[in-house]
Amino acid sequence: MPVPKRKMSRSKTRSRRSMWKTTAAAISTCQQCQQPKLNHVACPTCGTYNRRQVLEV
Repeated sequence: MPVPKRKMSRSKTRSRRSMWKTTAAAISTCQQCQQPKLNHVACPTCGTYNRRQVLEV
């Protein structure tokens, strides 16, 4: 198994890590109540998912 020969400097480590960025969660509107909701998640306002009632709100 390969092992690094030299210690990686702080600037090298930080410049490599600078590309690790998070992206904002994709938000869409609910088809039932038109409120914003996360994709592939039941609507917290009306409790529907894929035009079916799945939660009691």
